Amino acid sequence: MDLNENVISIKKNLNMDDFQNQVDDVLIRHKSILDIITKLDEYTARINRAVIKSATSCGCIEINATKQNYNRDSLEEIKNSLESHVEGSLCPGCREILEEEIGAYLFYLAALCNTLDVNMSDAMLREYSNTKALGIFSLK
Repeated sequence: MDLNENVISIKKNLNMDDFQNQVDDVLIRHKSILDIITKLDEYTARINRAVIKSATSCGCIEINATKQNYNRDSLEEIKNSLESHVEGSLCPGCREILEEEIGAYLFYLAALCNTLDVNMSDAMLREYSNTKALGIFSLK
């Protein structure tokens, strides 16, 4: 099995519980909750920087922010009229950097969950159930 086939196999079979258990197995250096929460902050900043550098250094995306128009008759119309303010798409290099930063963030999020005995899958399923039940009225 070559590297690409192995990655595809992992993608199809990896679940959040497996990821959370793997993080628990390998986390040694930043075991303190203080280390973990500051690492989460660090990687939030790194994700933000990667997005900004994609626009300002690479130029593969543009960010054209304007006022959002919430003056519509229904929540559905509001939802359909709002803009992301992102034009273009990430180039492979910027996508790779962003995936690395998001992956590291997820690592420390799993570490936080492990430290506080929170199951990531349960948290995701709870949020999924809430958004599924409330739909557009969840107003996230």
